[in-house]
Amino acid sequence: MSTEALQALLLFFGGLGLFLYGMDVMAEGLQQAAGDKTRKLLEALTNNPLMGLLAGALVTAVIQSSSATTVMVVGFVNAGLMSLNQACGVIMGANIGTTMTSWIVSMGEWAAFLKPEFLAPILLVIGVFIHMMASNSRLKDGAKIMIGFGLLFTGLGNMSGAIKPFVDAPIFQQIFQTLGSNPLLGILAGAGVTAIIQSSSASMGILQTMAMAGAVNWGSAVFIALGQNIGTCITAVLSAVSGDTNARRAAMIHLEFNVIGAAIVGILAVIFFMMYPSMMAAHVSSSGLAIFHTGFNVFATLILFPFGRKLVQLSSYLVPHTHGANKAADAVLILDPRFQTVPNAALSALGKELELIRDYCLGLISDSRACLVENGDQQKLAHEGQEVLKACMEVKKYCAGIDQITLNESERRAVQRAVFSARDLHQIASDCLHIGQMNEEAVSDKDLHERAIEEINTISSLCENALREVHMQAGLRSRSADERAAQFEKTKKDCLEIRQTLAGIRHAYIENNRSQSAWLVFEAADCYERISQRCLRLADEESWQKSSGLPLPLAYTPSLHN
Repeated sequence: MSTEALQALLLFFGGLGLFLYGMDVMAEGLQQAAGDKTRKLLEALTNNPLMGLLAGALVTAVIQSSSATTVMVVGFVNAGLMSLNQACGVIMGANIGTTMTSWIVSMGEWAAFLKPEFLAPILLVIGVFIHMMASNSRLKDGAKIMIGFGLLFTGLGNMSGAIKPFVDAPIFQQIFQTLGSNPLLGILAGAGVTAIIQSSSASMGILQTMAMAGAVNWGSAVFIALGQNIGTCITAVLSAVSGDTNARRAAMIHLEFNVIGAAIVGILAVIFFMMYPSMMAAHVSSSGLAIFHTGFNVFATLILFPFGRKLVQLSSYLVPHTHGANKAADAVLILDPRFQTVPNAALSALGKELELIRDYCLGLISDSRACLVENGDQQKLAHEGQEVLKACMEVKKYCAGIDQITLNESERRAVQRAVFSARDLHQIASDCLHIGQMNEEAVSDKDLHERAIEEINTISSLCENALREVHMQAGLRSRSADERAAQFEKTKKDCLEIRQTLAGIRHAYIENNRSQSAWLVFEAADCYERISQRCLRLADEESWQKSSGLPLPLAYTPSLHN
């Protein structure tokens, strides 16, 4: 290899690196600027399949990443916030929205002042200056978008400059003639490159760069572009691997849509080139690729949108339901590590996970009461309790792994609230385990008198009601001060009732001390009061901090230990 060819190769791959990094920075800035609005838009507009289609296209055009949108959708399906029928429309819309990048790349062909070598330095200088000088987060997000565009255009310029001297080389002509004459090979090439870099927008940008240099013909470009649409499904497939059945089906719908669409358009393209063979060798422009890319996705959507339910049924056939998983352990499946780079999907997953853990804690309160007063199954309680404790720790680890750079202030607070919620649920589960072990460890005569059983049943039911009224997912969303105060006061009222009931129980047992039973009821009372305190903190941590919660549990009366 000559020195000139080696330099060109290094320049091309260096430009590719800048292009990919620029796309990443730009998408990150756009996601931060959009913040929670993208998730709210998807949640608000997905009840109607057509509105879901429009929402998917709009969100993807805004954040410039169909992969991020699809991962978000898989996260919503995995968290139970979106049905497969709703997801189908959003996925189709995401495929249309992602074509916006190809139009941005092709701008250099429209006018001299839109060429990459002209725009890149201006965007970089302005973007870096604002990012260094601004303290406002929104200005910094805008600066990050400009820097991303600048890096993207710089990479495009470098790749185009590296290719131009070799456009007339026989090897280029041979490669693209081979890919054009063998459609399947062209599709595999496009799918392979896209799967490796996990971005159809990036692989289309590479193809457009070669087209701008005059190295690509229509015969190869069409089939490579079709393959790129299939290759981009790899991100959603990887995101769904550790998810539940519905999440895997959502990823399968994405794959079905692109494979079926590519097959239909591919067959039509073969027929067209047979009728007009001269078009195969004609050079394609970057704008021409953008038109084809958009046209293909719009056409595929028009053809397949009416058959959305059939795609869902096909995904159910290809991804059958699995049985026999542990109920408490299943909750952790929602926390897919790939969602940690997509804040909206991560927060949705956290909300659903905490709801599930809350529901399991309700079961633990009931089971621990059964162990205390009815000699229930302690092994079952211990096993399920350990699973819940493990799930709480997984939430904490997951929150620590979320990419903090991609979070805005509201999202950072939501992650913090998720950590606090996991802490409180962990403590509730620990108290339930302690209650369940009391009668086994502390009392030789395991029969409690009827009054003690009645009082324990009453206070256990009150704790269950207080915890049941706490809405974990609502706690992670941005709420007004009035909404937070209303939820806190409602839960506080329940907790005060618990405390008053416990005070009456303690007073009664001080008056009528029954050694073992009294000791047991006092010990259980402390646990139940701690549970009520945790319910109050779960309702709203900030309000709890301001009000200092409720008074701490009463200490044992010294006469009981004499």
